[in-house]
Amino acid sequence: MGDDPKIDRSMHFDYTTIFGSFFTRVRKMSDDYRGLAVFVAVVEAGSLSAAGRRLKLSTSVVSHHVSKLENKLGVSLFFRSTRSMTLTSEGQKVIEAAKRMVAAGEEALDALSDDSDQPVGSLRITLPAFGTNSAMHASIWSFAKAHPMVAFSLHSSDRPVDLVREGYDLAIRLGRLSDSTLKSRRIGTFHRKIVAAPAYLNSRPKISSLEDLAECDFISLATVPDTMTVRHNDEDVKMTLQNIRLEVDAVTAGRAAVLAGLGLMSLPLNEIDSDLQSGALVEVSRKWQLPSFGIYAVWPDAGPQKKLTRRLIDFLIAQKDSLAG
Repeated sequence: MGDDPKIDRSMHFDYTTIFGSFFTRVRKMSDDYRGLAVFVAVVEAGSLSAAGRRLKLSTSVVSHHVSKLENKLGVSLFFRSTRSMTLTSEGQKVIEAAKRMVAAGEEALDALSDDSDQPVGSLRITLPAFGTNSAMHASIWSFAKAHPMVAFSLHSSDRPVDLVREGYDLAIRLGRLSDSTLKSRRIGTFHRKIVAAPAYLNSRPKISSLEDLAECDFISLATVPDTMTVRHNDEDVKMTLQNIRLEVDAVTAGRAAVLAGLGLMSLPLNEIDSDLQSGALVEVSRKWQLPSFGIYAVWPDAGPQKKLTRRLIDFLIAQKDSLAG
């Protein structure tokens, strides 16, 4: 059949125009959702710069997204000062819905992760800066290798971080945990020894008693109290370190100072094992032992836990016996 000249061609659909309009709306929605997600990150992180570090965006880009969202809504979401950002009443009205939106997006990724042999998503983890060749670190590298569709963001520091404020899914922490709103699970054991360089020990009288030990020069870690509990003859004796020769903010710096002959320090066994084997460091006395500490997986108790986080914790627990250092 030929074309009917009586057909009203104004009724024909212009699919290019229709679908072009549809995709334009989708792009606009995508921009709005992105702005809301950035807004949530700023609220949780407390500042534009902190949100930028969390999102891996520059401060100017974060500020652009927030300003664009404010222009879209026609309101100011924050009271801004040089030191802080506080939600306005309009921001208070928006934040809970925006958080639900972000949570829904994470839930969707979790649903994919839960049903798939190859989970999809992201994990943001903070762990100690030292012991990068330890079994604990090796287990995390193995998990990452086994899950190629999971993006990992790793923060290495001997200083504790605020998991909620800085947006971490999981922390690996050593020692005794302070009371907090965080949840935790022990995943391994952490051994330490009191060590020194032979040159330092040769420069002073022999250390035969706890009194002799207390008179030694010590290297201290800034984040740890200047006290030491020593186990001797099945009895725990608490010592306050009097002669702090040097204070450092990282275990690796403390090890370097001990190797330089500046004093004694209690150091993780997995950090100094090769030094003990080579003779670069020696254990001060085997009759004084330091209590073992736990290695803990710690995560925020704020909203549903990511399935990916639980999967990693389960993976580490399955290797608990090997996570001793």
